[in-house]
Amino acid sequence: MPQKITDTAQLSCNQGTTPSILSVTSQNFSTVEGKYIATEQDEQANVNIKPFGQCKLKPTSAGYLPCMPAPTAWQKTTEKDTINSYKILTEDSFCMCSIGGKISIKNKGHKEDHEAR
Repeated sequence: MPQKITDTAQLSCNQGTTPSILSVTSQNFSTVEGKYIATEQDEQANVNIKPFGQCKLKPTSAGYLPCMPAPTAWQKTTEKDTINSYKILTEDSFCMCSIGGKISIKNKGHKEDHEAR
């Protein structure tokens, strides 16, 4: 079963040049290893999802323009488990960027096994 994701999970975008770190702001009481568990509400650009370096979809003669993430809703969240009625993110979760990239989980943010349903 997929594992739950926490604050400081590492994210990647297939159109970005560097990974990013997830910041959980959707809740402040449910934790794993002292880190807040991420929910589908953790989707705001520059708040929860930071830029991924340069965006490969924005080429210029001098390289690529900086990434300005524009995430849509998280997909492949938990089916049953929720926090504050929001579905929990798992290592299988992803969201599309409206610019054209796919944002996915590269590292779950903790070392323990916490299966989600």
